[in-house]
Amino acid sequence: MSCNSLDGALFHRSHLWLRPSAGSREAHIGVSDFAQKQLGKILYVELPRAGDHIEAESPFGTVESYKVVSELIAPASGEVLAANQDLSKKAGLLNEDCYGDGWLLTIRLAESADLSSLMAHESYLAFLGERGR
Repeated sequence: MSCNSLDGALFHRSHLWLRPSAGSREAHIGVSDFAQKQLGKILYVELPRAGDHIEAESPFGTVESYKVVSELIAPASGEVLAANQDLSKKAGLLNEDCYGDGWLLTIRLAESADLSSLMAHESYLAFLGERGR
């Protein structure tokens, strides 16, 4: 996958994406291209561990760049199945391949997970345009 691979991705207003897996409750979470460009060179990523629970609209980790330390806000609730261990050795993967190898988490979506507030890519781009005005 590359930064242009958006198949099925939904976007949260905190600039994270969530890509549900077809036929299961699993989903990948990552940082949007817009966010990684705003952050600049990413130096460090702190993520929860497998087995931890994340709650929609709540912080679950941080991303540190030369510019800022930003909290990661969960786009949906669920159990962490995996955190991208490659980011501990090479946080810059977020800059290089934000929709592919730079993913953050794989989660099992909670039964109660509501994805209705997440935006399709086109809606997210419109959201970014409105914020720039």
